Amino acid sequence: MLKRSSPIVFDACCVFNLIASGCFLKIITAIPIQIMIAQTVWEEELINFDRFEKSDRLQLDESVNNEIIQIVDFESESETDLFVNYVAILKDDGESASGAIAISRGWAIATDDKQATNLFRREKPNLEILSTPEILQYWAEKKKISDQDLKNVLKSVRVKGRYSPPREHPLANWWASITKN
Repeated sequence: MLKRSSPIVFDACCVFNLIASGCFLKIITAIPIQIMIAQTVWEEELINFDRFEKSDRLQLDESVNNEIIQIVDFESESETDLFVNYVAILKDDGESASGAIAISRGWAIATDDKQATNLFRREKPNLEILSTPEILQYWAEKKKISDQDLKNVLKSVRVKGRYSPPREHPLANWWASITKN
C-alpha cells in the first residue's frame, strides 16, 4: 500500500467502511498522503447520508474542514468526458467521478467496487488501487493496533459497513484470521 506519494481519491464505499470502523479520524490521519474526495461523491453520496451517527458525521465534517480530506472537482473537459464514459459503463456517478479524477491526474484510488476496479485496471494498468482491507492493514501495522482492537474494528466494518473482503481479495485470509472466534 501507498507505493507513491500522489494523493488518493477515496470513493464513497471506502469512506463508509472507515466510518463504520469507529476509528475514522485515527485511520485517515495515519495515512501520510493527501486524501481527496470527488465533489460528486461528496454531494451525491456523503453529505446527506443518513446512516451516519452524529459523531461520525462530525468526524467526516472535521476532516474536510481541517483539510485532512480535500474535495476536488473536475479540472478539464477531458476529465469530464472520462467521467461520462465511466458512468455509461459503471452506472454509478461516485466510482466514475473518483476514477476519472484518479486516472486523469495519475493519483491513486481507494475503492472496494469490483466492477470499477476491473475497469480502472484495464484503463490504466499501473494505477494504484487501494481497498478497505489494505487501508486497515496499513493503519494497524503503522499504529501497532492490538489484535483485539483490530478484531473489533473489522467486526464493526462488517456489521455497520456491511463489508468484508470477497474470498478472492489478497487480504481475505488476513481479515478472516483476525475476525475468527
